[in-house]
Amino acid sequence: MLCTMEMWERLAYYGLRVVVGVYIAQADVPGGLHWTQADRAQIFFWWSIFQSVLPTFTGGIADRYGYKRTIFVSITLKLAGYLVMGSQREYWPFFLGAMLLATGTALFKPGIQGSLAHNLKKEDSSLGWGIFYWLVNVGAMIGPPFAGWLRGENSWPQVFYGCAAIVSLNYGMLFTYREPESGYDTSKSFGSVMADTFSNFFEPRLLAFLAIMTGFWLMMYQLWDFHPFFITDWVDSRSVADTLSIPDSWIEPGSTRGRQIGQEHILNLNAALIVLLVVPISWAVQKLRTLEAMLGGMVMATIGILVSGLTTSGWILLLGVLAFSLGEMLTGPKKSEYLGAIAPPGKKGLYLGYVNIPVGVGQAIGAQLTAWLYGNWGEKAMLAQRYLAEHPDLLGRDVSWDGDVSTLEAATGVSRETAMTTLCDRAHLDAQAATDLLWTTYSPWVVWLPIAAIGLVSVVALVMFNRAAKRWSDMNP
Repeated sequence: MLCTMEMWERLAYYGLRVVVGVYIAQADVPGGLHWTQADRAQIFFWWSIFQSVLPTFTGGIADRYGYKRTIFVSITLKLAGYLVMGSQREYWPFFLGAMLLATGTALFKPGIQGSLAHNLKKEDSSLGWGIFYWLVNVGAMIGPPFAGWLRGENSWPQVFYGCAAIVSLNYGMLFTYREPESGYDTSKSFGSVMADTFSNFFEPRLLAFLAIMTGFWLMMYQLWDFHPFFITDWVDSRSVADTLSIPDSWIEPGSTRGRQIGQEHILNLNAALIVLLVVPISWAVQKLRTLEAMLGGMVMATIGILVSGLTTSGWILLLGVLAFSLGEMLTGPKKSEYLGAIAPPGKKGLYLGYVNIPVGVGQAIGAQLTAWLYGNWGEKAMLAQRYLAEHPDLLGRDVSWDGDVSTLEAATGVSRETAMTTLCDRAHLDAQAATDLLWTTYSPWVVWLPIAAIGLVSVVALVMFNRAAKRWSDMNP
């Protein structure tokens, strides 16, 4: 029952999350908001902070005041968030909707995960968290095609409203929910709950583990937050579409580069692989030390990010997603298993609230980093403007550009939305040839190198933590 509630929540969440960045900032998407990468980064930054740092506080609240009440409030907030985001096209109302959704998610996570931790024993913990992660990804796998079906040609509001309908199914699920005994002292005041939250959080070894995971999840989240832009701009998936006879419903609407597969369907391979493999992999590694399994996963995921980020080939991209997914299957469930195992009695919700800190902080910092990297060195629309500025003969006039990408529109008189069309017309190239020209000229793949470097640093840090943990019986499950 708990896994099914998580599946509904994740189906709605990923149905929106994998496409909302494109809706916000892709320059040429029909019906989108057409805001800047900086706007997208700002929304994603605060979304991440609210969604993944708030569980630091809400985990203890769930232990103290009950998981069922916490989940009910979270469903209500998430429902409101989807409805507000779907009905607003101005920045601040849309931002408010995203924060409502993020806050609801922050309440949902420790409530569900704390409930699950109380229903698992040491001998079935690895498999139990694997099944949980499996159903998370059932929702994640169904979400993108569900969103694509709702969206159609450009009916973006229907995506938000459909996700609201899905998350509301969990109201009905609450009728089957049985409140577990958390073991928390229910006589404690709200202030005492917060005091417990902070006193446990500042344990040095726990902080070290969370810091390592923050770097790793910064890298991880770029597959879902950043890769959609990179795929839409640069990856040529026509060969994949033709070879695998991809249905027309999976083809990117309005693409000028032929039958390109929608980025959400390409990245959905990640969820599909996890649905197929995470349970048997979790069973296979259940006798491994938790930290050793996580270390192997981090290495695989870092390799996958590099392979998928340094290419325009649809086939090589899929190979990278495969490697990344294998790494995620080892690391994702194990991080929750690890914190659930080292949590003191009566504080499983609290510790499983901590597990969201690396995800949130990593995602928030990653959004800012990738917006800066992509906005300056990777975005195709910007690079088309830059090419026109550096080849003024194509515009038929002199261009005075100071090298600052923020002044490209003023210098060239060409907007981000029309930059590629203008380049194609003036250079007498089709859309794919113009894309290849920009890739060869500016090497936008370099934006992935700092991201992979952060993943590599995290791997080295976990090697050191793993060695030290062998001497700590309470940190070495």
